[in-house]
Amino acid sequence: MTTAEKALPLWGLEGAEVTLIAARENTVYRLDHPAGKFALRLHRARYRTDAQLTAELDWMAWVSQSGLSVPTPRMSLSGSHLQIVDGIQVDVLGWLEGSTLDRSLLEMGAAARELTFETLGRNMAKLHIASDAWPGAADSARPVWDANGLVGDAPLWDRFWDNPALSNGQRDLLLAFREKARSDLAALAPSLDFGLIHADLVPGNVMVQGPQLHLIDFDDGGFGFRLFEIATALLKNLTLPDFDTLKSALISGYHAERQLDMTHLDLFLALRAVTYVGWNISRTNEDKTGARNARFIRDAEALAVSYLERHPGFG
Repeated sequence: MTTAEKALPLWGLEGAEVTLIAARENTVYRLDHPAGKFALRLHRARYRTDAQLTAELDWMAWVSQSGLSVPTPRMSLSGSHLQIVDGIQVDVLGWLEGSTLDRSLLEMGAAARELTFETLGRNMAKLHIASDAWPGAADSARPVWDANGLVGDAPLWDRFWDNPALSNGQRDLLLAFREKARSDLAALAPSLDFGLIHADLVPGNVMVQGPQLHLIDFDDGGFGFRLFEIATALLKNLTLPDFDTLKSALISGYHAERQLDMTHLDLFLALRAVTYVGWNISRTNEDKTGARNARFIRDAEALAVSYLERHPGFG
């Protein structure tokens, strides 16, 4: 019997049809049961503590109750969102239908694309409003995407300047950007909006179902700069021909619900880009061609150069 099958009785889901959906960061199964459709997650080993995962699930439950469409954690029969089966952390979430944003955009006309990004901006603002109101926020054991988490000695997503594919020149550039970013963040941090963020609202983590958007995969959610959230949602869309329109729509949607100073967005676009150079260090074996790593480095290099050229002084 598989771990997923062993977990079913803990949620009263015996007899569910179990279908593997994804086997990447976490292993995810779809459960089809008379009680409904669910997602069962087997969490990767040693990535999050039990306390961190419990906080994530409690946070998602609060956000769901606040009116946003996110995967709703299902309580196990013992009254806990999280269970351990075969030494693996397991949880069950409500299933959400839809297509990922990147795929959906290919089928949309210009007006629909713009409206979708406006809706995404509204949902991001609502997420921040709900998160600020969550009573459990102060005690939640979630990662911290602050200056140390981004450009400290041990960033959350690894030391990007140590990526083995970097040339000497590229490494020197990213180190120069790191020092500049550390200096600028030290000067800016007291005035920047900081709180719980999803931290990974890339197109693959936004599901489109008609006019509704679902925000999924809170795995990396934690405390961070709200501008980092905006940058994350925008970065992988930079090459779209209508990027400027989509960016304006997202910001307009956000501001319709909540205000946020976008003055330093270019810093956070560069910070988001370099995090991927670090993230890929331990995952280079997933792409034998090296194309993904090369793309991450190329994007980080371009945005770092742009930032350094536009902000030679400051911090």
